[in-house]
Amino acid sequence: MIPKAMRALKIDRITTGEEALLAEIPVPAAKPGWALVKVEAFGLNNAEKSVRLLEIGSPWIAPQIVPGIECAGTVADSSDTDLADGERVITCMGGMGREFDGSYAEYALLPRRNIFRVPERIDWSWAELGAFPETYLTAWGSLSESLRLESGDTLLVRGATCGLGYAAIQLAKALDVYVIATTHREQKLQLLLDAGADKAVLDEGRLAATRTESAKVSGANKVLDLIGVRDLPDTMRCCEKGGIVCTSGQLGKAYSWKSFDPIKDIPNGVCLTGFFSNYPTQELFDGLFSFMSDHAIRPIYAQEYDFCDLREALVRQDEGTGGKLVVVHG
Repeated sequence: MIPKAMRALKIDRITTGEEALLAEIPVPAAKPGWALVKVEAFGLNNAEKSVRLLEIGSPWIAPQIVPGIECAGTVADSSDTDLADGERVITCMGGMGREFDGSYAEYALLPRRNIFRVPERIDWSWAELGAFPETYLTAWGSLSESLRLESGDTLLVRGATCGLGYAAIQLAKALDVYVIATTHREQKLQLLLDAGADKAVLDEGRLAATRTESAKVSGANKVLDLIGVRDLPDTMRCCEKGGIVCTSGQLGKAYSWKSFDPIKDIPNGVCLTGFFSNYPTQELFDGLFSFMSDHAIRPIYAQEYDFCDLREALVRQDEGTGGKLVVVHG
């Protein structure tokens, strides 16, 4: 039976983790083209941190919003959609947690286009499913669609000690790719090796060669950059001629170039692309589910929190985590 009220985090101003308090709000009623999902787990993402600390109050964010761009759960009210009540589903993106209320709640009312079925053969826990949608979708899309990663490639993952970085390492190694991964914290080098990277490199802001210093990284013909435009010119100079650089993250906290000259800034023979995960499809997720199932890959995450401890999880996110945090309803 669907209750009339639920616990959720709803914000209308800049909200740090310390200030994040659950409140009781009405459970939204299903409507045509939308289904009500009982949230079982959700991951924390930098996009939500940006909403809480930077974007709230902007015209592209709803004035009052429940954050959360992904979740895993069951269909509580399928409304007029082709879903069935009780089905296991994952959801992500498409305006979730920005234009309309997201997953930091016990229930989420979501458009059918944002909801994707979980195949019966997938036996992952709710925590694993909660860690999966946005992180693994972005890693998969970046590697397969944008980088066209193939067996025998050498992949550089810059900024790898985040959930997306670890996921990319997992998927790349399943493709028989040599992986070089970087971190700006020396104590995390071993974590990258433990995650499957063939080589871990300390990133102190420069990886490419200069006129006076040799390169810290060489030989990569495919590069996944998770730092963003802050270091992207240096990243591109690390790529072999004929290779591809994909930028899919903004860990460097710079969101646009102040100046960009593609003729001078993109090295000769290097291709620059990106991956935008805002419009996922069931077909894309089905391919990813199949790949991970065939290669016995399960989603990984750094720590699991109970929903009642959401504030604690957000405090840790604000401090910087070095991995994916997952919140589960007990």
